[in-house]
Amino acid sequence: MKKLWRFTDKLGSFESNAADKISSLYLPLANEHIMSSITPDLGGDIKSGQDSFLLEPVSRIGLSSSKCSRNFWVYIDKNKIWSIKTAKGDKFKLEAGLLWQKVTRETKALGLRVETLNFVPSGDLPVELMQVRLTNISRKKIKLIPTAAIPIYARSADNIRDHRHVTSLLQRITLDRFGVIVKPTLTFNENGHKPNKDNYFVLGWDEAGRPPRYIYPTQEMFCGEGGNLEAPESILENLPPREGNIQGKESMGALRFSEVTLAPGKSRSFIIAMGITQDAKQIGRIRNKFKNPAQVEISLELTKKHWFDLSNQISSSTGGTDFDNWFKWVSIQPVLRRIFGCSFLPDFDYGRGGRGWRDLWQDCLGLILSQPRKVRRILLNNFSGVRFDGSNATIIGKKSGEFIADRNDIARVWMDHGVWPLLTTELYMDRSGDKNILFQKAGYFQDAHIWRSSKINRNFRRSNYKGTVFEHLLLENLAQFFNVGAHNHIRLEGADWNDGLDMAKEAGESVAFSCMYASNLKKLAQFLQGSGRRKLDLFAEIKTLLNPCGYDNIGAKQRRLKEFFAKVQDGISGKVISVDCAWLIKDLESKADWMMRNIRRREWSSEGFFNGYYDNKKKRVEGRARGRLNLMLASQVFAIMSGVAEDRQVKKIIANVDKYLFDKKLKGYRLNTDFASLQPDLGRAFSFVYGEKENGSVFSHMVVMYAYALFSRGFHKEGRKALNSLYDLAIDSGKSKIYPCLPEYFNNEGQGMYPYLTGSASWFVLTLLTQSPDLSPH
Repeated sequence: MKKLWRFTDKLGSFESNAADKISSLYLPLANEHIMSSITPDLGGDIKSGQDSFLLEPVSRIGLSSSKCSRNFWVYIDKNKIWSIKTAKGDKFKLEAGLLWQKVTRETKALGLRVETLNFVPSGDLPVELMQVRLTNISRKKIKLIPTAAIPIYARSADNIRDHRHVTSLLQRITLDRFGVIVKPTLTFNENGHKPNKDNYFVLGWDEAGRPPRYIYPTQEMFCGEGGNLEAPESILENLPPREGNIQGKESMGALRFSEVTLAPGKSRSFIIAMGITQDAKQIGRIRNKFKNPAQVEISLELTKKHWFDLSNQISSSTGGTDFDNWFKWVSIQPVLRRIFGCSFLPDFDYGRGGRGWRDLWQDCLGLILSQPRKVRRILLNNFSGVRFDGSNATIIGKKSGEFIADRNDIARVWMDHGVWPLLTTELYMDRSGDKNILFQKAGYFQDAHIWRSSKINRNFRRSNYKGTVFEHLLLENLAQFFNVGAHNHIRLEGADWNDGLDMAKEAGESVAFSCMYASNLKKLAQFLQGSGRRKLDLFAEIKTLLNPCGYDNIGAKQRRLKEFFAKVQDGISGKVISVDCAWLIKDLESKADWMMRNIRRREWSSEGFFNGYYDNKKKRVEGRARGRLNLMLASQVFAIMSGVAEDRQVKKIIANVDKYLFDKKLKGYRLNTDFASLQPDLGRAFSFVYGEKENGSVFSHMVVMYAYALFSRGFHKEGRKALNSLYDLAIDSGKSKIYPCLPEYFNNEGQGMYPYLTGSASWFVLTLLTQSPDLSPH
């Protein structure tokens, strides 16, 4: 395929004549109160949270297979019936921009041009607007009957197969003059039902503000006994709604407008409002605000400006129009992830909303670059997710201070989580000059999970104690120094950055992130040195981690950590100790230096790269094994970024990464070589087909961090090559088959997968603006 789309201005807008040929394409539409995804044929869904979906939830495959989507029908006679969802062979054009979409179809058989505009207005209204404009492009008058058809799911995503029929019995439908309002009686959950507060609505009116002539409030009434959403009896037979009970059934927002006569060249527009609100009065305000196309146009322009202004906060004027336009989309991706979390777009069909701990800190990177002083409050709040044992909450909600142990109630610890807060705080201090944040105080996250979530204590005592940001950072990194495995590297636990390394909980070790913890300890010493402080107050129990201990003595380190865990398992005393800063600086430096020497001595291979992991059988993962060379990009990235790799080693790493991981066909860096076998003692990643997800795809996040690491060490040419490789893959839209954005990864065919909600966007922005001396894309 040639280019799938092309940019049309300098605002990030683009157009496509072939988007309808790609079944996996979708665009996000959103504000802070409602989230939508939409395909060229109006598939996708609309929701405000895990338990509140207006349209039936869809995953990637459902984008093309589901019949439960937005639709609009035109009935002329029994031989001339058309709908957006079932249209075939029409002349097609898609225009889109920063969170808006317009699709134009021309059907010669009917003599009509149909323009469908969809967007979520910026601001605080929980609504998606759809405006449909019908234009007669024939030479004769056309009489037609228009019908908007929106199936209303109105319940939790869990109920897609959990009590689907039972939850339909909860539906309570109110017929409004302009459409349908559904308020189920309960949010159904066998762990504890709750009274439902959400109103789901589909309203519609024509350009003069006139309501529909007929309303079909249930799917049963709209489709008929033998019909379905793509062949509804009410449309095919041109039937008005019949009398009957409408409560406790699958709801429908089918709005049939009065017959329209269009002279040649004349048009008629219809406005459909689809939303979710707990304030029933808001529904009327929404209708009044968008009564006619002029008001819709005003809102569209304000929405375009809102997203353009957000994208423009981080300037990237390079003189390359395509790159600058593409970068506008990348710049808003951290905002999209804050809104959507990691669960609410079709590819991200897992979890129950919220962002992960790693996401929380990395998404701050872009905001720090654009508005550093606004980030201070956010950072201080984030630190309240750290536990007294040095672990942390793994899921963060939208509300300030909303932390939970895990999205699926699974006690799991990612060993890399202590790394990211320091990196983000360091960038904040560099950009804002605010070094005092280190000594501002924040609370701690307290729940029943103790001993790094390996045990449960329901009787823990809560403490109101608040410690400095420096104390939080010290605790996260110092505790990990003692949390070592059989080779004296930090334990892999549930996984690290690579979620797919999740089957080595007992004996696995991450050398890659041991590098980063060593770097962090060194930076903590530098922070403290730069502060000029002589004394530092810490909660008393942390003294256990400061007492002398032989670094080479694995057993002694492990016992020291258990001793610390035992002291904080019931909570802390609230007592404070004063530590000499000069002594602490030397202690941190000695720990960091020992870790780096240990890694260089034990893990540098004769082939010229670092081993980054040990599996659950305590076996080295990387290097030559049974005639194959196993190499992982992450192991090299963090060795370079942390400073563990010396310059001479960096040069050898670059040569090996180019030789073994750079795919000459795709022109991209793979995450790992093909291990050619399952790795049940390391992780699920190697059970994926090679070239997908965490098993050898071109994984954007790690490629960007590779570029960042190279730039930070002065290898600018090599860093530019890595950064350019992602842009080139993404912009080759005929192959990547995605709209402008940086996706999570590119597969074996070069197709972009999991668009929009990826931490790689924040790192791309960070790398481009802080490390690359030349902003031009090539």
